[in-house]
Amino acid sequence: MNTAQSNKETAVAFLQLAISGHSAKAYSACVRHDFIHHNPHFKGDAQSLMQAMQENAENNPCAALEVQTCLQDGDRVAIHSRVIHKPGDPGIAVVHLFRFVDGLIVELWDIAQAVPAQSPNQHGMF
Repeated sequence: MNTAQSNKETAVAFLQLAISGHSAKAYSACVRHDFIHHNPHFKGDAQSLMQAMQENAENNPCAALEVQTCLQDGDRVAIHSRVIHKPGDPGIAVVHLFRFVDGLIVELWDIAQAVPAQSPNQHGMF
């Protein structure tokens, strides 16, 4: 990524590339060689998560990521977003937490919650 690009911009670009089926480009442009992640469904290395992201994009070619909030505090970036895998789906609320070193992602956490079809909360999840 461009050296003038902020960590927030890099994190958003990483997610947009990954969801659109360009996981390899996302990792080569945005991720440091010693990257680790904390997703409990996959091994903690870059290759495992990159492959899972690519498979998800192939299985959901119309997927979209709608960034709701993006915050930066020092070397940490938090992105709250809505991920929609198929048109018409209510989607998933996701929070990605990134840690950066030298402008590249070195660590990633993600927390996801399905958007319920009905909710008593009049404000919704977004």
